Order: sequence, then C-alpha cells, then structure tokens
Amino acid sequence: MPAYLDAAAGAPLHPVAREALLAALDDGWADPGRLYGAGRRARLLLDAARESVADSIAARPDELSFTANATQALHAAVLGTLAGNPRSNTFVHSAVEHSAVLLAAQSHVARSGHAVSVGVDELARVDAETFVAAATAAGVAAAALQAANHEVGTSQPVSALAAAIGAVPLIVDATQTIGHASVPTGWSVLAGDARTWGGPAVGLLAVRTGTRWRSPFPDDERESGRVPGVPNLPAIVAAAASLRAVEATRSAEAARHARLVQRIRTAVPELVPDVEVLGDADERLPHLVTFSCLYVDGEALLTALDRHGFAVSSGSSCTSSTLEPSHVLVAMGALTSGNLRVSLHHATTEVDVEDFLAVLPALVAEVRAELGATGL
Repeated sequence: MPAYLDAAAGAPLHPVAREALLAALDDGWADPGRLYGAGRRARLLLDAARESVADSIAARPDELSFTANATQALHAAVLGTLAGNPRSNTFVHSAVEHSAVLLAAQSHVARSGHAVSVGVDELARVDAETFVAAATAAGVAAAALQAANHEVGTSQPVSALAAAIGAVPLIVDATQTIGHASVPTGWSVLAGDARTWGGPAVGLLAVRTGTRWRSPFPDDERESGRVPGVPNLPAIVAAAASLRAVEATRSAEAARHARLVQRIRTAVPELVPDVEVLGDADERLPHLVTFSCLYVDGEALLTALDRHGFAVSSGSSCTSSTLEPSHVLVAMGALTSGNLRVSLHHATTEVDVEDFLAVLPALVAEVRAELGATGL
C-alpha cells in the first residue's frame, strides 16, 4: 500500500477537515460581507473559524486574516511589514528562510531596498549574535526568522531573539510549526499554512496590534483590509476545524512522530553506508527528518522510492527550471545531492516507516550502481 511521507509539502486532508468542508459547502456558500440571511450565516461561520484559529496561535481574532495560501501569507507578511515602516529600508533574514520570504526580499531589493542575510551553522540554526547585531543596526525596517526549518527541522531561538531585538518587527514563518509544536512567542507578524496540519489550502496572516503594517495589495475592505477578495469560507471553516482536532491531540501525536523520526534517524546510518542525518537531533520539529546519501542523485532515489509506493521529497530541491541546489543545504555546508526529506502526518503508521526502512538500502545501492558508484 502506498505510503505518503511528504507531509511538509502538504498533509492529506484530515477527516475532521473533510467533514467540516462538506458541511460548510452547504451552509457557508454565501458572501460573508452581505447582510441578508445567508450572508449573515456565512459571517458567523467566518467569525467562529477566526476565533478558533486565533486561540490556537495565541492571537486576538482581529489580529488574524486568512489568505489564499501560505505563499501569499508569507509575501504579505514581509512586504506589508516593510511597507508599514517606510522610513527604514533594510530587511534582515536568516539564510535558510522559505523561498517565499527570500523572493519577497528580492522584490524589496528590486525596489531600491536593502536585505541582509544572516548565516547558520551546520545544524541550520541561525547565528544569534550576528542576527541581533544586524537586526538592531540603524535603518532596519523588519527582521524575519522561521520558527523551524522546512528542510531539516531545526528549531530557531525565536523567542530569545525577539526579546533581544526589541522594537524591531519580527516576522515569523510558522508554516511547519502550527499543529505540530508550540508557536514561539515574541512575533510581530506570523504566517501559517493549513495544508501542513491536514487542512485545505488556506494561509494564515497574523499581525500583532501595534505593529506597523500596511497591505502590499490594492485597497480592499476584506479581512481587515489586509487581504483582498472574498475569503474561501468552506476551506477556512475546514482549516479551523482540523486545527482544533490536531491541537487536541498534538502532545501525544508529536511524541508518536518523534519516536518514528528517531527510528529513522538511528536506523538509516546503520542500514545505508555513507549517510549523514541533517539538522539538530533534539531541538527540532517532531515530524520531519532529512538525510544525505553520498554518491546518490536525490531525484533518482526519489523516483525509485516512488516506484515502490513511497512519496518523499528530495532535499536537494533541484528543479528543471533553475538546476540550483537547496539554499538551506548550501547555507549549512551540507551535501546538496542525494538528500531525502521524510515528513509524517496524522495517518502515518509505524508500518509505513518500517516498510520504508526495509526498501531504502537496496534502492540506494541500485541508484549508486546506476551512477557507477559501486563497491561502497
């Protein structure tokens, strides 16, 4: 039976999300901005969903807006914070932020802004001293630091660095954290992704009261003026319902995932020669693990695993359009080929993990033989 082990890219729809989505398609189809009965019912559903999600991330309901997806949320988080602080033009970020954050930084630079990238160590943890120095320098409009790394799972010292940089707005990408681990404190602007906890494609954008933020989009009265257009109410209701469900069992589920991830972290180097497991072994997301196989093409190994029913992602992140290696792995000084990321979700079983470990050694040997890397 196929095993989906790429939840970091989007988990399968949670049963609670499916149930809520179908119900909301019947009850929440109307425009929540209208005053007739169907519109008022839709508004009640939207308000309830906002209140529920805000409670899960320790925000006020009026601080939270829903976006079409996480990419839009991250773009709005960065560009809106920069737009809200026009007297300064420097944006500080870690070198291992999600590509959406880095592309927003590029857009800022293209408009005569300035961006400072702060390096990380071999575990993908940001250089704290350098980050604080860069963020507190003159002319800084905003800083960004992910709650945990998308590719290797290492947690960042967000709360401590937020306290250290003081009044500088801190943008936190929590897209891999919400629903899996506690959201760090100290953020000014937060982004989330319902797909990573088993919801539909819905993004979260939270802006703390008092944070200077201005929408980078044309003016619109929707979502407190932060995000234009009619919200996808059925998807939002499903996202809120599934987040409530996963938060109710998060502690137990995180412990279960951590045990399975530890099994992979321990077993892979024992089963496969010339392998390096990446990221911090302890301060990390519970559901995600990445390892590098020397003398292996990551995409070839991913394809071989797919033939055997295992869906994982290649940490090398090479694409046919750019042929560029993962910026995260480059920043860490890690091997940028032969990388696999395994990420777990609510339906992942111990059998899935053991079956994956059972086929992996032979497939690595097969790919190495095809590349002429024999006798290893």
